[in-house]
Amino acid sequence: MSTLPNPTLFLDTIYLQEAKASSEVENIITTNDELYQSLVADRKIDNPATKEVFNYKEALWLGLEQLKSKPFITTNLCIKIVQCIKQNSASIRVIPGTTLSNTHGEVIYMPPSGEDIIREKLANLEKFINEDNDIDPLIKMAIMHYQFEAIHPFADGNGRTGRILLLLYLKLSGLLDIPAIYLSEYIIKNKTAYYQRLRGVTEKNEWEAYLLYMLDMIEETSVKGLERMNKIIKTMDETASEIRTQLPKVYSKDLVAVLFRLPYTKRQYLIDENLGNAKTVGNYLIALEEHGFLQSIKVGKEKLYLNHRLLEILENKD
Repeated sequence: MSTLPNPTLFLDTIYLQEAKASSEVENIITTNDELYQSLVADRKIDNPATKEVFNYKEALWLGLEQLKSKPFITTNLCIKIVQCIKQNSASIRVIPGTTLSNTHGEVIYMPPSGEDIIREKLANLEKFINEDNDIDPLIKMAIMHYQFEAIHPFADGNGRTGRILLLLYLKLSGLLDIPAIYLSEYIIKNKTAYYQRLRGVTEKNEWEAYLLYMLDMIEETSVKGLERMNKIIKTMDETASEIRTQLPKVYSKDLVAVLFRLPYTKRQYLIDENLGNAKTVGNYLIALEEHGFLQSIKVGKEKLYLNHRLLEILENKD
């Protein structure tokens, strides 16, 4: 994705979409409208599900920033991530983990108990992740994910932390310069198979089916992510051309970049980019709405402007 023009422009949008999907895996549901309005509007976020999604996005950013200064996946990093997700001081669980039972109610797997034992297993996982060996990085990523979920080190937030670790590993291993793919979107679509494959390893040592599932996930989400990004770039270029033709006094490259950073924008964002004073940029937004490029909406006392073309691309799951 680094070959795309300024792919970092879309990272807020991409990571928020991944956060939304990963939270949906845990049955934490919110809408794109709610998310993006909450991100842009100056108001308190009241929806608990929206808060959870923002916490996940913040945790993903935290992980990526930590890798810049310390390019390793560690137990301490996992703890920082889950604390950010849960917005508390959670650490290694001191209570028993959730047991896995078969249809007859017989326990077939019990996560390790005791902080010392859990930390020991995490230390072994940490060594496996960070040491150089001949294992294909995608296979290593899949093994890492299973092992983390099997250890189940936290009282809550293991699934979301584990999915963030997938993205961090793709970055750490050099497989993606920018981990801008929606892995959780694939898991939602194939949720039953995801848990069946994990369980298959636990119950029957069926690694092949699980590994193939994870490889298919990476392939499909990478292809779809690139297609979605290219569609956004194409729409951005088309919109820029139309604004340049219809509103030459309004058009600038920086203006279009602001409009495509997130589905919603507001006057202050244009001011922050030095596109004019409050009156000037207000007139720009009015003109853009009159010509059908934006749609205004009142959120509290604020007026936000929706780039409906961008939102349509993000809402399209095909």
